[in-house]
Amino acid sequence: MAEVTAHHGLFKDTHLHVDDTGGTGRPVVLIHGWPLSGESWSEQVPALEAAGYRVVTYDRRGFGRSDKTRSGYDYDTLSDDLQALLTELDLTDVTLVGFSMGGGEVARYVSRHGQDRLRSVVFAAAVPPYMAQTDDNPEGPLDDATAQQFEDGLKSDRSAFFDQFTTQFFSVGDDLKVTEAQRQQAIALCEQSDEKATLECMEAFGTTDFRGDLPSVTVPTLVLHGGGDGVVPFEGSGKRTHEAIAGSEVHVVDDAPHGFNVSHAREFNAALLDFLAR
Repeated sequence: MAEVTAHHGLFKDTHLHVDDTGGTGRPVVLIHGWPLSGESWSEQVPALEAAGYRVVTYDRRGFGRSDKTRSGYDYDTLSDDLQALLTELDLTDVTLVGFSMGGGEVARYVSRHGQDRLRSVVFAAAVPPYMAQTDDNPEGPLDDATAQQFEDGLKSDRSAFFDQFTTQFFSVGDDLKVTEAQRQQAIALCEQSDEKATLECMEAFGTTDFRGDLPSVTVPTLVLHGGGDGVVPFEGSGKRTHEAIAGSEVHVVDDAPHGFNVSHAREFNAALLDFLAR
């Protein structure tokens, strides 16, 4: 356990909470989804560590145990935070694994900071290439009405929203794919988030266009997605990311929801470890 300080100008230092298994293994950095924290990788960290990797998780600014800043929830700043982490820990030959919102950080990191420190990347149930449904992005899975519903729910009753959202997060249709205890654990992580951070990060992942970032990715890439994902549907996101990154691999987990790193942890971990081993 440690803190990394991201420097973004005078009086703007931000402390990010980091958990690092240490060791001499090749580093794997896990970037969590919205509105959770690094603790959401609890099903992956032991499996990766047992396979000999150095596993690093961190809480995005505004979430978990990191600083609750009043600004900096755009993807340029968030990718700069990631660069600060890699630099301060002096990590090289890194695999970045971005889940959901975290996939946006992977895409923007590569286009903004390059690939010198990277070995490979993974987009897991990730939001690229572009969530917003617009005239020039009709395949975008997030329409204006749904985005407004999310915003209204967060503003009116956060706890009720998190209860509903985690149900959708872990469900395929009406079928909840995790235990109630696992869903409650996710709610507890959501509740640690800052209100401003949840709203501004929701806007960021919903409206940021990564179509210009993805062609910058030339390292080995895995697109990992749940076939029953109702939050970030594969057809509008993972499939298009796979098509945009030359030579990328894709693995779809059948009948798996958005939160498939928990619900289908065995297959998720097997696909990830297989990719890392190559």
